[in-house]
Amino acid sequence: MAVHGSLFRDFHETTSPDPFSNQNKKLLKIQMSYGPVWAKNGSMVAYQGDVRFENKGAGGLGKMFKSAVTGEGVDMMQCTGQGDLFLADNANDVQILHLEDDALSVNGRNVLAFSASIAWDIHRLQARGAAMTGGLYNVSLRGTGFVAVTTDGEPVALDVASAPTFADAQAVVLWTAGVSSDIRVSTGGLKSMVRGGTGETFQMAFGGQGHVLVQPSESVGGGGQQSGGKSGGGLGDLFG
Repeated sequence: MAVHGSLFRDFHETTSPDPFSNQNKKLLKIQMSYGPVWAKNGSMVAYQGDVRFENKGAGGLGKMFKSAVTGEGVDMMQCTGQGDLFLADNANDVQILHLEDDALSVNGRNVLAFSASIAWDIHRLQARGAAMTGGLYNVSLRGTGFVAVTTDGEPVALDVASAPTFADAQAVVLWTAGVSSDIRVSTGGLKSMVRGGTGETFQMAFGGQGHVLVQPSESVGGGGQQSGGKSGGGLGDLFG
């Protein structure tokens, strides 16, 4: 007896020298021999070897308090052991970055995994217009190591130094260190906030040096599962 077809050949496990690699565009492969990693709760879809998981919640009392106040939380689990770990989040696309003593500001719902060497915290965006929204919050990732985020479709990386850059807050996934952010109010004013408006009243404006990653969806997190309570960070969450 035999099974015929190309299924097991076409979708065979990939090999890579990197700790984080794409098994495919929607599946992240992590080699645990490089050390512990942080991953979004519930993102494990498979593993081979001896991998252990410890639920860390919001990562400590300080971060849990910030999560409760800001609504911007990211429940993480610590993964340790040996073998290969596969992570995914609702079949969203997986994007991998490597930081070398650098930093990112990421919407919490787009964080999939990062090396244990990366320090993380919840921070308030220093935008002049953020006061009118009640405050916007992101997750800061800083240090040296790998970071994996999810996007709802294939994103675009915009160089903010090349031209004035604006984006729908619900489509912004992350931006790099050196990028400044602000809130821009549409010239349509209050008319844009009532029925029949454009729906683009509040936008994020970016300047400085670096890149902003924007996904082709006005729902940051790509329809990912939200756990208990409101997960924030986008203007649509505050005004929806």
